[in-house]
Amino acid sequence: MSETTATRPENASARTEGRGKAEDWLEAAYQQLLLGGVDSVRVLTLAKTLGLSRTSFYWSFKDRDALLAALLARWDAHNTARLIGRCEQYAATVVEAMLNVFDCWLDESLFDSRFELAIRNWGLQNEDVAAVVDQADQTRIQALTAMLMRHGQSESQADVRARTIYLTQIGYLSMRTRESVAERIGRVADYVEIFVGEPCQPHDLARFAARHPG
Repeated sequence: MSETTATRPENASARTEGRGKAEDWLEAAYQQLLLGGVDSVRVLTLAKTLGLSRTSFYWSFKDRDALLAALLARWDAHNTARLIGRCEQYAATVVEAMLNVFDCWLDESLFDSRFELAIRNWGLQNEDVAAVVDQADQTRIQALTAMLMRHGQSESQADVRARTIYLTQIGYLSMRTRESVAERIGRVADYVEIFVGEPCQPHDLARFAARHPG
């Protein structure tokens, strides 16, 4: 993971040159991760993308490892935290609760599927990253389990259903399944009934579809 740390520039001209913000470097790293995987996330590559000097990177991050750690933190804050947020969203019924979670699968602002797949691919190469992904998986499944239990399902039933829900979606990502929004919504009612054991009523589906005009 490491890349040699450069000395921070100290002269006046270096201090005044454009060196970008940490957010700029992180966004460039994110885009490069999606484009070419973690091995392509290199300081020199990012500097060229941003039109900045390589040494200017070290005003924002200690080294490449620090940048990669920030990428992992960004993924967790986006995908894990927002999925948990949907699990904890108010819902009058278990069907409504399930549809709140389904928002993640259709709204990249809630759950970035390309980022998810890129991080998982990275984890196949790096045991430390794999451990972070495993912890995220457990946290997400626990949140889904807790959601189902709040709606009256037993702990054992909620656990199995939560795993079914989650592993189905991860399978969608891993297989790079391609569906239009209309196709996905057309299957939602049946998925919901399978996942939570209660039928999705037409008005439930209509509200959900209205949130995802496609």
